[in-house]
Amino acid sequence: MAFTAKDVQALREKTGCGMMDCKKALVECDGNMDAAADYLREKGLASQAKKASRVAAEGTVCAYTKNGVGAVVELNSETDFVANGDGFKALAAEIAEIAAEQNPADVEALLTCKKDGKTVEEKVQELFLAVRENIKVRRFARFEGKVVSYVHAGGKIGVLVKFDTELDVDNAEFVAMGKNVAMQIAAMNPGYLDEASVPAEVLQKEKEILIAQMKEDPKMANKPEAVLGKIVEGKIGKYYKENCLVEQQFVMDGDISVGKYVENTAKALGADIKISAFVRFEKGEGIEKRSDDFAAEVASMVK
Repeated sequence: MAFTAKDVQALREKTGCGMMDCKKALVECDGNMDAAADYLREKGLASQAKKASRVAAEGTVCAYTKNGVGAVVELNSETDFVANGDGFKALAAEIAEIAAEQNPADVEALLTCKKDGKTVEEKVQELFLAVRENIKVRRFARFEGKVVSYVHAGGKIGVLVKFDTELDVDNAEFVAMGKNVAMQIAAMNPGYLDEASVPAEVLQKEKEILIAQMKEDPKMANKPEAVLGKIVEGKIGKYYKENCLVEQQFVMDGDISVGKYVENTAKALGADIKISAFVRFEKGEGIEKRSDDFAAEVASMVK
């Protein structure tokens, strides 16, 4: 079956692959457009497997909320050039929407979710064919109820906050308060919601560290155990204020805590409001980025 330059261009627009890849696919498939698209996908899968070990620490965090459901997703790429592309951003937004609407159990289940006849995994593979970079759906979180989201710096940090309240999610003052709390989380990165959320083993470890530090301090070493205990308790109180969201100093008003800010807003609106859960994703956090030696790379290419 013969094909023309227009067929090559059409296949390129359909798959996002390079012109020469599309031409080769049509040659291999005797000009059959559908078969050529499948051929490119198969070849892409093989190439993608080879690149799967590459570090993907760039990317974006995207959030989606609608009808009492919210989701936040981290989609990773190898370079920020790809992450800033329209296709990559659109895919991240679509995956966040799919996660919210279909409620998958985990990332593996999310990859099998379908929309418009294609699974998330197939959509990721199609983008790979276009950009030729390792792309991974790293993680997601999903809440149901009164949910507010916030994305900082164009996808660097994404926050999802769930509130217990009878207020409607369309209440402008409630949403404004929720955004402010979400921005607090983005900026201050609390580890826990409140004191009760801090695991006992974490507190015990913190106390052990504080006691060890004081014993190394000549001014503290000879103090009675009872005195040291009171000092430790005081320092634990500071730990709560630094690491627990509701105890943190509110960044928009340093005279009150986040918990007090929520309480004040609740009184003004004549309703009960409590923060019940939150999640904060920062793009690439915890991923060890590859340290490239550009000069060495060029030298190896010359050899």
